[in-house]
Amino acid sequence: MSDLATPIRPKRKKGLADFLVQFRWIGVIFVVLPISCMIHFFNYLGDLRSEMKSYSQRRKEHDENVKKVIKRLKERKPKDGLVCTARKPWIAVGMRNVDYKRARRYEVDLSAFRNVLEIDKERMVARVEPLVNMGQITRVTVPMNLALAVVPEFDDLTVGGLINGYGIEGSSHIYGLFTDTVVAYEIVLANGELVRATREENTDLYYAIPWSQGTLGLLVAAEIKLIHIKPYMRLTYTPVKGDLKEIAQAYMDSFCPRDLDQDNHNKVPEFVEGMVYSPTEGVMMTGRYASKEEAKLKHNVINNYGWWFKPWFYQHAQKALTKGKFVEYIPTRDYYHRHTRSIYWEGKLILPFGDQFWFRLLLGWMMPPKISLLKATQGEAIQNYYHDNHVIQDMLVPLYKVGDALEWSHREMEVYPIWLCPHRLFKLPVKTMVYPEQGFKLQLKQGDTPYAQMYTDVGVYYVPGAILRGEVFDGAEAVRRLENWLIENHGFQPQYAVSELSEKNFWRMFDASLYEKCRRKYGAVGTFMSVYYKSKKGKKTEKEVQEAEREVAELETPYAEGN
Repeated sequence: MSDLATPIRPKRKKGLADFLVQFRWIGVIFVVLPISCMIHFFNYLGDLRSEMKSYSQRRKEHDENVKKVIKRLKERKPKDGLVCTARKPWIAVGMRNVDYKRARRYEVDLSAFRNVLEIDKERMVARVEPLVNMGQITRVTVPMNLALAVVPEFDDLTVGGLINGYGIEGSSHIYGLFTDTVVAYEIVLANGELVRATREENTDLYYAIPWSQGTLGLLVAAEIKLIHIKPYMRLTYTPVKGDLKEIAQAYMDSFCPRDLDQDNHNKVPEFVEGMVYSPTEGVMMTGRYASKEEAKLKHNVINNYGWWFKPWFYQHAQKALTKGKFVEYIPTRDYYHRHTRSIYWEGKLILPFGDQFWFRLLLGWMMPPKISLLKATQGEAIQNYYHDNHVIQDMLVPLYKVGDALEWSHREMEVYPIWLCPHRLFKLPVKTMVYPEQGFKLQLKQGDTPYAQMYTDVGVYYVPGAILRGEVFDGAEAVRRLENWLIENHGFQPQYAVSELSEKNFWRMFDASLYEKCRRKYGAVGTFMSVYYKSKKGKKTEKEVQEAEREVAELETPYAEGN
């Protein structure tokens, strides 16, 4: 058996869930898509109403809404349950079951916090509320030739989710993860106190918030770094053929000079992503901002990708495998949201004919269906089917191990396409939940600098090859093996996805020291849920809720000291 040989599995028997999933597109077309379209439209009108208000009026409304949050928290009694937001469990974009919202809890309504409060062109920061999403913020900033330094692709991803969880984009090899671009957090603590956390003020809280899943306090606003941009993205598509190690090396070479001159703007593109379509083929994309004058020069190709009838981006990029390397110019905002309409390639599962020209022309303007509605209408049988027979996971691994990660993914899951997106993992003054390998500075590898280790997101989203061949596939066991591999290779698993981690392994993957210290210092223990409590799979019993509430005087995470 070769290193890339996949195990031989027995055939699986199909059941009712297979039938429901196969014909789910009927409900999507006649129910989910129309309702999604209406929600998008009304949200857009709401955003326009907000934009018609002056910044001072928005800030005044914000201050009043913060007072309501403070009042609500101060009214809480210990018997009321642990604090969480009042959003419905199915509204979150992630695929993890939000089971903690099906147990006794104390809800705080943050639904009014969806306004852009200020675009400060002098300080180059955007002050926004947590429910502002990426589509909304780019609609405001791009006409000013400004953008957030890191703009994750999906329109519906919110600032709060990206801060408390995880966010990445093709510029993260320069700026880091989304949270690395946040200048200040405004947090309401368990006692109702409003605090501001920056690199100079409440420093420990500032570094503890990322990846904490909202378990240290309630985020009510954030100031995020802005950068100057140009109207177009000059995108180069480069095909790569070879084995997975050769594809990985080509990916590294696309944005990492082998002489380690990683801060040289002339050698490092402004945007990077890769897509691996099979064990032998991939396409690397590198981008630089371009002026309108450059884009409209003779012989330059402009791809107005925002039109609803355009081919899905991953299929468009795949053309490089047959036509060879090519360059085109895409309007910057269209480029930012290039994966939204097709939900990367998950849209092919939801609507098998959604990529066909006739569908794109007639109904493509209604895409994408809202992920929250897909979750709300899937039922427990389909939900369990996806957990067992479908993979949506991100593996954050040191860049030099990307080839190993690709080979592991092929052997264990055999999912294609695979998304590759690099990011810096900065060495910070304190050790946070995610952190670079110890001693990486002593022997810098391709992509590293003395102040940051280069990591990459290996995005594995689709149906495993075994399922496509009608074979048995144990999704839960595959995720456990993925998590163990990440722990052994100093990798991290974003917690938007379904996790099988035990509490012990959770704190082997993540560092608990600063997080636990801030849980106690800022009064979160016994009021806010712990990050593992929120992340772990399975419904919470009343006994578990009571135990979490009683943890005020105890060491909340017994495995934290071991870290």
